[in-house]
Amino acid sequence: MSGPLIAVVGVCASGKSTLVRGLQARGWNARHVVQEHSYVPDMWQRITQPDLLICLDASLEIVRQRRRDPEMPAWLIEEERHRLRHAREFCGLYVQTDTLTPDQVLARALDFLSVIEDRAR
Repeated sequence: MSGPLIAVVGVCASGKSTLVRGLQARGWNARHVVQEHSYVPDMWQRITQPDLLICLDASLEIVRQRRRDPEMPAWLIEEERHRLRHAREFCGLYVQTDTLTPDQVLARALDFLSVIEDRAR
């Protein structure tokens, strides 16, 4: 894998692992950071020291559907969003994944990375 180190964060079931696999399959140096489970606001920086940060989000209803857990408490997703506030502030790309397929999320990330690459040239 080559290029900049890309960290991907987001609430549970927002598509982080799928996006990372898609980026890696295309040769990008992408890593999933479990920032949503850390009380340390900048853990995403400490763990990976990424060049680029992508932040994914999903609504409570969509998270419940994707996890097949209709009883997942709202406070849990709100807590994850609170833990991700620093990452969201500093991300290069924020994607709300509710209405997007995994391929569409990947396409948005690849478009973003293409712009970054063009700027670097």
